[in-house]
Amino acid sequence: MERSRPLGPALPPYEPLAEGLDMEGLPRSTVVSVEPAPPPPPPRDHLAWSLCTTLYANVCCLGFMALVFSVKSRDRKVLGDYSGALSYGSTAKYLNITALLLNIFLVILVIALIASGTIVVVNLFNQEHQALLGPT
Repeated sequence: MERSRPLGPALPPYEPLAEGLDMEGLPRSTVVSVEPAPPPPPPRDHLAWSLCTTLYANVCCLGFMALVFSVKSRDRKVLGDYSGALSYGSTAKYLNITALLLNIFLVILVIALIASGTIVVVNLFNQEHQALLGPT
């Protein structure tokens, strides 16, 4: 029975060493060990931030929506879908930032309204006090 050669690239022919040359004079082979690159860190899901935004500053339900996207991001991360986790995580981050900015604006607005209302009440009180005392 005749053996058939496997189809593939043909090996190059080897050349015999020249006369008077031994293996010590030839360069040695070099082994380079390549370590695999460390895996990239998993994307952030901003779950704690979304939970705080939901509990403490839920303006227009943005905190709740951020919490939903954070949970979706965590689910995607567990499944190994890092691109989906990154997408949901960035959406949660932007919703948290928007809720934070709206809350800062509302706090400043409330402080301004209380301050202006206090000034108006003090002015009215002074006018009433002057009217009760009469002209001096």
